[in-house]
Amino acid sequence: MAETRDVVELILQDHRKMEDLFRLMRSVEADRAAALSEFADLLIAHALAEEAKVYPALKRYKKIDDDEVEHGEEEHEEGNKALLELLEVDEVGSDEWDTKLEELVEAVTHHADEEERTILNGARENVAMDRREELGEAFLAERERQLKSGCGSVDNVRRIVGA
Repeated sequence: MAETRDVVELILQDHRKMEDLFRLMRSVEADRAAALSEFADLLIAHALAEEAKVYPALKRYKKIDDDEVEHGEEEHEEGNKALLELLEVDEVGSDEWDTKLEELVEAVTHHADEEERTILNGARENVAMDRREELGEAFLAERERQLKSGCGSVDNVRRIVGA
């Protein structure tokens, strides 16, 4: 993966990694439980880092729509709830697991697509590269801190969702 500090590129890289993990979670040949565990950590770390370090900074730019940023946060909540429902399914690969996986894929894919079209394109057009790199470093540091804390554990996701 290209070494970049541009926050836009870093977020896009995470989105592509999530898509790869979705493919593994759908594959009967893969270790789906391990893919889910990796995905849970990544999704939570990614969303928390965006909300802590990226979204507040982007709200300060006139040409980036605050409503889109707030909508992004709401969609994180939907993704987190869908993740929790999948984490709580007892049997990996059961019909219930497959159903909850598709709900998660839909929530996250919808959010990533919308975020890429609105927030990230806005950042690419309106935020200078040196500022995007500062935000990228802050995003990576927070994401790493969250990943080290085991942020995707079912107990932590329950806490975040408020379940």
